[in-house]
Amino acid sequence: MFKLLRVFATGIFVSFIGAIPLGTQNIAAMQIAISDSVREALLFSFGLIIVDVFYIYLTLRAMQWIQSQKRLFNALEWVTLLIVFSLAASNFYAALHPAVHKNILLSNSLPRFWLGFAMNALNPLQIPFWFGWSTVLFSKKLLQPRWKHYHLFVAGASVGFFSALLLFIFGGRLIAEKISSHQEVVYFVIGCIFVATGLLQVWKMAKKKDVEHTLQHPEEITSRFEHTVDNINNQTN
Repeated sequence: MFKLLRVFATGIFVSFIGAIPLGTQNIAAMQIAISDSVREALLFSFGLIIVDVFYIYLTLRAMQWIQSQKRLFNALEWVTLLIVFSLAASNFYAALHPAVHKNILLSNSLPRFWLGFAMNALNPLQIPFWFGWSTVLFSKKLLQPRWKHYHLFVAGASVGFFSALLLFIFGGRLIAEKISSHQEVVYFVIGCIFVATGLLQVWKMAKKKDVEHTLQHPEEITSRFEHTVDNINNQTN
């Protein structure tokens, strides 16, 4: 029982710490909560989570196949970069044109669930993240190649991801309410965050620290938090 609880708790922790750094997904969820509603942001989040569940199962069951798909992931990385800079441009446009009020890319006619689904499906960056952690957790025997372990780990990861998104959704709403009379400032700041995210990705690609590099060196993702995972393991033994 404790071993299964450990698997679930590890899934929560790994997913939560992976979703906290500013990125396309959490900032987009926050912006939808600000410009549309919390309900729409939650639907967007559920779309993100469904794809994340698929990617986690994929990394758990097909690690060798993932390592052979470097060209595909590199191509998707360019698509992600295009999306990030497009989101930044849309925010700057909304900031300079107060009558628009919304990010035209995020506040479109596409249902928010499918918007989240599509955005996450085109984002390959979480694949090396889960690849790295899967490698570490299998090597430490925290995860075993059993479907019960897979299901519990994915369930915990979904809880952790959703919890992190909730922080951005409700935190964004709180900030928006405080500065409701200066919406252009909100759009400008979010636009700058997207630009910074895009530039960071460009830097990683230029320095060869892209998806291919991460798949070859998963320890660069996991090393900072392996001690905490070990503590979870020790406390539940």
